[in-house]
Parts: sequence; structure tokens; C-alpha cells
Amino acid sequence: MAAALSLRPTPWRTCRAIANRTRLEMFGLLVRHPGLTVSAAAKELMQPLSLTSEYLRALEARGLLISRRVGGRVEYRVNSADGARPASSLAIRLRLAFQRNSQPVDTIFKIATAFTHPRRIEIFRVLNRGSQTLVELRLATRISRRAARRHLVKLEGRGFVVCRDGVYTVVGRLDKLRLEFARLATA
Repeated sequence: MAAALSLRPTPWRTCRAIANRTRLEMFGLLVRHPGLTVSAAAKELMQPLSLTSEYLRALEARGLLISRRVGGRVEYRVNSADGARPASSLAIRLRLAFQRNSQPVDTIFKIATAFTHPRRIEIFRVLNRGSQTLVELRLATRISRRAARRHLVKLEGRGFVVCRDGVYTVVGRLDKLRLEFARLATA
């Protein structure tokens, strides 16, 4: 059981994998053209084959893509067909963002960067349990004042946290994509 838990993707590493514009473009390409081979994706996006392969494997490792070997080729598709993988609900939300948003790469990139640092996730988890002042947050997380402020500014700028009268609170109504990232951060 402990071995299985250690293999579970960490939220901040998943967000770091997503918070890369080239990886997001690859994900979007697979939304539009499921089952592309690595070489076809590399050619379409004008990226080196080795980089394309590395980036697709990174997205697969986070549970966002599924690969299938066909002879000497590897085909990829978005992991949204089944709920067996932990990140499949995130993959579904990302796919929908690509289908419905006019600038999905920029939108997803901005949202994902809210949780690309483990301390931001820690702060968000504390705030998810209840509103806190900066002093209370620092006591709960043992994060320096300067670092806590920097992380709070990022969380505020990404639409996850709001500060009113010196009290930080998780935003009450999140859109579905932000809600999925918040779920990932608090899982």
C-alpha cells in the first residue's frame, strides 16, 4: 500500500507539467487529433522528436494522456475515456477548456501556475480549512513572511484566494477548471 501511495503524482509536479506552454500545445493537439504518433505530433508542432517524446511522457506520467504502442510507433490520446486514472477528471476539464476557450493555453497556464510550488499548496490547504490572517498562516505553515506574501500574491492573482481586511479566504465560487485544480491541490 505504501508503495502505491508513493507513486501517486504530487499536485505541484502535476501543475508544473501542465504549466508549460509547449506541453499544453501538445495536449491541445491531441484533443483535436487523438491517436497521433510522437513523430506526427513533433512534425505538427515543429518541435524536435526527442523533446516531443519527453513532453508527452511527462503528461502521461501525470495521468493526463494514455499511450499505446503500435509496432514501432507510440500513439497518444487524452486520458478522458475512463475514470480509472487519478488525473482523468483533470484531463476531462483540460480537454473541455481546449474545446470551449478561445485562448486555452494562456488560461490553463495561468491557472496551473497557482499550484506549481508545494508551499502554495500548503497555504491553500490551510486556507481551505478556514480564513486566516497572515500571522495565523505563518504560524500554521512556518513559512517566512516574505515567502508567504509572495505565494499569497500568486494565489490571489490566479483567482483562488482573496484578502479582505487582512484576512485571507479561499474564493467561494470557482469556475469548473479552477475547481478541478483546487480539488487536485487539496486531495
